[in-house]
Order: sequence, then structure tokens, then C-alpha cells
Amino acid sequence: MSKTDLIVIGAGPGGYRAAEYAAKQGLKVVVFEGEEVGGTCLNVGCIPTKVYVHSASFDEARERKSQVVMQLRSGVESILAHPNITLVRGKAAFVDAQTVNNYTADHIIIATGSETKWLPVKGLDDPRVVDSTGLLNLETCPKRLAIIGAGVIGMEFASVFNRFGTEVTVIEYLKECLPALDSDIAKRLRKTLEKQGVTFKMKTAVEQIADIDADVILMATGRKPRTAGLNLESIGVRLAANGSIPVDSDFRITNLSSLAACYAIGDVNGKQMLAHAAEMQAVHVVNQIVGISDGIRFDIMPAAIFTTPEAACVGPTEDQLKERGIGYECRKAFHRANGKALTMNEPEGMLKLFCEPDGGRILGCHAFGAHSSDLIQEVSVLMCRDTTVKQLRDMVHVHPSLSEILLSAAE
Repeated sequence: MSKTDLIVIGAGPGGYRAAEYAAKQGLKVVVFEGEEVGGTCLNVGCIPTKVYVHSASFDEARERKSQVVMQLRSGVESILAHPNITLVRGKAAFVDAQTVNNYTADHIIIATGSETKWLPVKGLDDPRVVDSTGLLNLETCPKRLAIIGAGVIGMEFASVFNRFGTEVTVIEYLKECLPALDSDIAKRLRKTLEKQGVTFKMKTAVEQIADIDADVILMATGRKPRTAGLNLESIGVRLAANGSIPVDSDFRITNLSSLAACYAIGDVNGKQMLAHAAEMQAVHVVNQIVGISDGIRFDIMPAAIFTTPEAACVGPTEDQLKERGIGYECRKAFHRANGKALTMNEPEGMLKLFCEPDGGRILGCHAFGAHSSDLIQEVSVLMCRDTTVKQLRDMVHVHPSLSEILLSAAE
């Protein structure tokens, strides 16, 4: 049995960030990875998907995808080559709360990510049915693509394949797409994609695959935590109803059978299924281990949807503010009134800024349109410092720039 300071299970964004940061703090780290380093995000998720978003054709996307993934994967390999890090290629399982395979450590971080959540409908064995990984591995561009689910994955692929010339139909059980996005923004984005040629069938339930007329059918009904094979039962971990590992506010596993320091970060804890959330959770956990205090605001978590145009958000929606009885002001601004947007030929877009009454503290922001992710990132930074709209008005913004849309909303 070999002793180390920290064991990390999984080398995705959370796992390799935890290992890198811990190694720089002087800890000896062992990382287990049963597949390719980089996790879902780098290999079959956000990175290859964004290659498709920024490619002019399907053939170009396929060619560039491999190049970009290999380059970034090589970068992660070099990170994990740090002298304080041992990378073990293979599956990991708990022996006890301080032992994984043949390594023991005082601290263990589970960062195993997530996997496709398949909708339980008749006909899933139909060869036309794929998940996002299968869609990215297609060798030819489908003429007709049906997408089950209008969440982030479904909407991004709908936008991408519509641009490639595919006939795209999105089938969604709910009344609107992207439930995490402000309903007003989500509706406007959907209408924009409809103008581009995407067909939406909202409030529609899929009962059997055979009813769907398409060459390829994408199952985009979300993701679930990946915990199989970890032998969590041996350390007393009881999964939550959604299959996630329960953790406290410091991401320490809450129902262990011992007082061992075991943590779960990223998608596997089900809190915020975003790569950047996993990375910051990794930093926070390592800080806990080495005794460093930080001010990371996990209650302020920006997110983006890379459709064309893109959308992004931080903080509650307007409906959520109403439901919670929070007093607020809603301030709007539009891309069509912004000089930079018009010079870019990007007039489609809208931003909603929520703040406390009388220009008070910023509560959130939801937007769609060119570079919405950048606009929302600025709002996220301001929210982390409890900035008010009155203070925002006094901040100089470059002209001409899309950032002036935010300033227009504040004014």
C-alpha cells in the first residue's frame, strides 16, 4: 500500500485543476483516470461542440475537432506530468474511506463527472438514436436531425446543424426552451432560431422513437452524475435522489461512515453542472485541505449557451425573483440600438438587468445576442463585489463596444 497526501478520482476540469493546484501547494497527488484525461468537457463536450459552433461546415468541424482536442489534451497531460503528481490510468474504487485501489491518503476528491441521462422511451435501441458523443462522432452530416430536449445541449446542436444545412426539429416536453434562462430571453432566442429554420415542437412528449421521422435522433435530455464502480457503499455513501453524492457547502461528503476527509466536486455532486464550477470547487477544496481562506462566490455562477446568437445568464430569472418575493427593477437594452452590434451585423439581441429598487445592488442578468457570454461575465464580476447599478453607471466603457449595452441598461 502506497501513501500519498491527496487522491483525486477523475482527470476532468475539476480533477486536473485540483491536482495541479494541490501539487503547486506542495502536496503529493495521485490521480486516477480510466479514460482520456480532460474529461467530458475537453473530449466529447464543451470543447468539440464549440469547434462545431465556430466552423463553417460539417467537414471543417470534423477535421478541426480532432486537432483542437488533441492539442488541449496534450496540455492536460503536461499539467499532470508535474513531479508531485502521479497519474494512474485505470478505474478507481474505494477500499475504505482513506484507501483507493492500492493507495491511501488523508484526503480524497471524487471528480468523476457525469454521463448521458437517457429518456426511458420505447425504441432506444434504434440505431438512429445517439447522445452528444455519438453525434460528434458522425462521419457524414445528417439531412434530417431530430433533437429530444431543448436544454443547453439540444439548443447548441440545433443551432450548429441548422447552419450546416441540416433540417432540424427540436422536441421539448416543457412550454419553453432553456428553463434556467429568463423566459422572455429564452422565447426570443427560440423565435430567432425559428427564423433561421429550426422547427420547435414545444409541450410535446416523446412516447416511442419509431414516431420520429429523422435520419439521426439526438437524446439531449440532460446528464446524470457518474458514480458506478466507485464502491461508494463500502464507505457508507448514500446517493441523493438524483444520483449525486451529497456534500456540504465546502463540498465535503456529508454521509460518510467515518470522519475521513472525502470530497466530491463537479458534476458528480449535482450542484452546478458546469466545467468552470468544477474548477472553482477544486480550488476551494484544496484551499480547505491546506488551510487557505478564499472568497469564492458559488452563489454567483455565470453560464452560457453557444447558439447563434449565443445566450448567457447569471443570477435568478425574473420569474424566480417574483416567486421569492424579492423587490427588484428590470432594466432592458437591445443590440439593435448598439453601434458595435450594428457594425458586426448582429442586431438580434436583448439584455435584462435585475437590481434592487432605486438602482441598488445588481441581482442578476440574462441576455441573448452576440457575445452575451462576455457581457454576463462582466455582470458576474460586478455581482461578486455587490456592485449597485448606480455604481455601474459611473464606470467608463469602451466605445464602440458591446459592453455599452450593459451600460445602456444601467442608465
